[in-house]
Amino acid sequence: MDMKKRITLELRNRSPAEIVELVVDNSRSADGEVEGLTDEFTELEFLSVVNVGLSSLAKLPSLPKLRKLELSDNNLSGSLETLAQKCPNLTYLNLSGNKIKELSTLEALQNLKSLQSLDLFNCEITSLEDYRESVFELLPQVTYLDGFDQEDNEAPDSEADDEDEDGEDRAGPTGDYGEEDDEEEDEDGSEGREVGLSFQVNQANQEDYEDEDDYAEEEEEQQGAQGQKRKRDVDDEGEDDDDDEDN
Repeated sequence: MDMKKRITLELRNRSPAEIVELVVDNSRSADGEVEGLTDEFTELEFLSVVNVGLSSLAKLPSLPKLRKLELSDNNLSGSLETLAQKCPNLTYLNLSGNKIKELSTLEALQNLKSLQSLDLFNCEITSLEDYRESVFELLPQVTYLDGFDQEDNEAPDSEADDEDEDGEDRAGPTGDYGEEDDEEEDEDGSEGREVGLSFQVNQANQEDYEDEDDYAEEEEEQQGAQGQKRKRDVDDEGEDDDDDEDN
């Protein structure tokens, strides 16, 4: 798919001024020039044009808010001066896999005063002696070259930085974990209450059984006492009869 058509599809019925991020990787540039991008993309902050076949940036429109530009795996060997003119606020630039051979080619980036991170992986320039020291000296505003600073400290994750700056995903996922914990606590509480209730019921039943046993024992004792009383009465009656016969 050609680059111009791809950009039209990526718009999805939105106006260019509504687009903040645009990715047209692996599309095709017929003549090696930027196609389909216009000055109307006034709010664009991130642009990825990877493996499109670009050999020139001469037709890059003015993108005043662009901060991050991915141009890896193209055929660029120069024309970098266009970046300072059209994208003066760039902070991140990826030129990996292009045909940049000489240190002098990077001189055009000196006017990108906000540039903090520059990637030149798989470019011939990386094979030059003292490559890293020379680039840091040429571009003192650059903090990270090929992902590391001058002390070989790795650059922070750019996506995490974006999330922090935008105030998104800073606190992690919301809602689900708390609800699950509450549900687990409720379940535990319910189980506890059920166990407690069962214990109380069993205890009450046991007390009832004990009361019944005590009542049965009392009845037996009463019946035993009544039986003994009747026996004594019978005996007394027998003795009275004997006395009458004697008389």
